[in-house]
Amino acid sequence: MALERFGLARTFGVALCAAAAVSACALVGPPYSPSQPQSGSSARRGSIPQSSAAPQPAVEGGTATAVAPPAGAVSAPPPAPHYQLGPAAQALVASAHAQQQSGNFGLAAETLDRALSIEPRNPLVWLALGRESLAAGNSAQAYGMARKALYLASGDPSAQASAWGLIAATLRAEGHNQAALAAEQKAAQLSVQ
Repeated sequence: MALERFGLARTFGVALCAAAAVSACALVGPPYSPSQPQSGSSARRGSIPQSSAAPQPAVEGGTATAVAPPAGAVSAPPPAPHYQLGPAAQALVASAHAQQQSGNFGLAAETLDRALSIEPRNPLVWLALGRESLAAGNSAQAYGMARKALYLASGDPSAQASAWGLIAATLRAEGHNQAALAAEQKAAQLSVQ
C-alpha cells in the first residue's frame, strides 16, 4: 500500500513538472515584435523581416508609436507625432456630432464612448467627448476630458492647442475668465508651432 502511494505521488510529481515546462514554453512568445508589420510567408515562419531603411515612426489605431533605432546608430530626433482618428473612430465621432447637433446628447455620449473603447489613448477622441460634454452643459466633466486629452497629446502641438482651447472654453463657461484667457494664450502659442 505504501508503494502504491509512492507511485502515485511520483506520477503526480512528474505530471506537475511536465505541466510547468509546457506553461513556461507558452510564456516565451513569438520571436518577432507584434508592432512591426508582418508580410508574406516569412511572418508565418516567425522570422523578422529585415529592412535597410531607417526606422520610421508608425501610427497604429490613431495613436503614435515610435520605432527605436538600432543600438549604436546615430539618427535625427524623431518627428513629433500627429494624431489622427482611425476610420472606425472617425465614423463614430461624425455620427456623434450629428446626434449632438440634433440635441440628442445622451446618444452622442454613448457613440463617443464606443469610439473611446476603440482608441482609448487618442487625444482627439477625448476632445470630441469633452466638446460633447460642454455642449450638454457639463463643463466640469468637459474640463477633465480636456486635461486628459492634453496629457495624451504630448508632442503634438496641434492636439495640445485644441486641448487648451477646450480648457479655455470650460473655464469661461464656469466664469473663470482670467484662467480662460491664460489657456487661450497657450492654445495660440501652440497653434503657431
